[in-house]
Amino acid sequence: MVAGRRRPRRARNDPAQYDDLAAEWWPTHGRFAALRWLAEARGRLIPDPPEPGAALLDLACGAGLLSLALTGRLAGWRHVGVDLSSPALRQAAGHGVTAIQADVLRLPFRDRQFPCVVAGELFEHLEDLDAACAAIARVLAPGGTLVIDTLADTLFCRVALVGVAERLPGGPPPRIHDPRLLVAPDRLARALGGCGIEMTVVGGLRPSLVDYARWLARRADSVRMLPTGSTAGVYQAVGTRIETGRDDL
Repeated sequence: MVAGRRRPRRARNDPAQYDDLAAEWWPTHGRFAALRWLAEARGRLIPDPPEPGAALLDLACGAGLLSLALTGRLAGWRHVGVDLSSPALRQAAGHGVTAIQADVLRLPFRDRQFPCVVAGELFEHLEDLDAACAAIARVLAPGGTLVIDTLADTLFCRVALVGVAERLPGGPPPRIHDPRLLVAPDRLARALGGCGIEMTVVGGLRPSLVDYARWLARRADSVRMLPTGSTAGVYQAVGTRIETGRDDL
């Protein structure tokens, strides 16, 4: 977006917003700062690669923020990212991501190709949850791991994490979420279970208030996302592709 030009007002959940905000992905105090914090927290759930160079599929990868987490024990993963936004994918490629423009519902990969698939802040943007789960199940290898974080379908989430957080520094940009698409853990578990992925809820996440205060004061570049027992807001889950021997899952 050209400096000084106002961002166009778009419908809630319009993917074009990510093109409008392409310059906001990597600045530590940009509009996507919270996505950076979540990407760092996501790494705690990613398993070690089964072998060096094994491919990890990052759905809705944006500008490749998950690369922040793929260090240390996770450095052996080959980071493959899929997104709709060309400007974001160009940035992801600059951070070592094999960046591919594609729709989650039409993934251009072989069946059972990936031992790990990451779906961070994805499910709350999908109009067809069941179709997306089926597409993910198709490319996830038997016994493979699906790493999830998303927004719960609760009054708290609609008010606090959509209505209020959109107005706070570090919160999601205005209109980036559509409250009608938020996903309850039991609903997501049923949709994945119908495709052969057994899901376990890990728990919720909340920002460290101390870190957030330091971040607001420009004394910190990131905010730790802390585990919480409540799944009323952002929650994490892990799915495992069931090994059935059947070809129809």
